[in-house]
Amino acid sequence: MTWQEACDLAGAISILLGAVLALVGAIGLVRLPDIFARMHAATKPQTLGLLLILVGLALNVRTWASVATLLIVVGAQALTAPVTAHILGRAGYRTGISEDDLLHHDELGEAYRRMEQDEGSAP
Repeated sequence: MTWQEACDLAGAISILLGAVLALVGAIGLVRLPDIFARMHAATKPQTLGLLLILVGLALNVRTWASVATLLIVVGAQALTAPVTAHILGRAGYRTGISEDDLLHHDELGEAYRRMEQDEGSAP
């Protein structure tokens, strides 16, 4: 087996694993009960799945221009997915669509209650 065949095989396995992780994340989006669990399913396996798919593509394509482009995509995904999840979680909590009985620890609720009390006591 040559190194090119080994790279092709590793790339194919990586793409397959990435696709399976993306599928697991999509199933989690449909099946999980609340916004926080769905948010987790939308970010963690999707990000890792995309990373594996892009590594598989880099192993199969093997040109510097393509690898550089794929690195830009990885960087954009790594920067935007956590920020998006945080914003979605805050928006879901503020609008009240989160199920409070599923929360184990609620530090954000205490902060919101203090903020409302401070606004209510201001002249």
